[in-house]
Amino acid sequence: MTVEMVAPAWMHQQVTAEQYASWTEDQCAGIEIVDGMVRPGPSASKRHNRLARLLANALDDAAGPDWNADTDFDVRLQDVPLNNRRPDVTVYRADTIDVSPTRPEHVLLVVEVVSPGSETADHYARAGIPFYWRVEQAATGAPLVYTYVLDPATGRYRDSEVFTGVVKPAAPFAVEIDLGQV
Repeated sequence: MTVEMVAPAWMHQQVTAEQYASWTEDQCAGIEIVDGMVRPGPSASKRHNRLARLLANALDDAAGPDWNADTDFDVRLQDVPLNNRRPDVTVYRADTIDVSPTRPEHVLLVVEVVSPGSETADHYARAGIPFYWRVEQAATGAPLVYTYVLDPATGRYRDSEVFTGVVKPAAPFAVEIDLGQV
């Protein structure tokens, strides 16, 4: 005997920004909206969550009073079709802490902790977010941090620096993060 999983009907229909705004936080947790369609996110490992928290804490400490760094909330990239992403870490303007939804113009940096080849940054670049970090967990367990900077002329990210061991970029602000703590 096999059990067949059937997704609820609402997962097969485009969601509008108005509909999404009426959902509870529990309904929004663990999903993203891509081109109006609900996309469930996989459960993250403890290592993934620890790495995201380590990065968020270090970025928050280094960002100064104008910026906050946090985890696990929506960034509204576009209203029609609805595109809500939930980066692992987001650095956003401190004066927008109570503004919802968080928009690309509020965001300085997003960080995604991903499996190799599983995610692209195109949606963040199209939204105009200036900095993007991609964190891959290598087979050896040592995280690699790839940093990117938005090229306003092309609307695409260009490679910046790659770090393993200690992350010490100059932009968007000076920070030093020891990845050995993971």
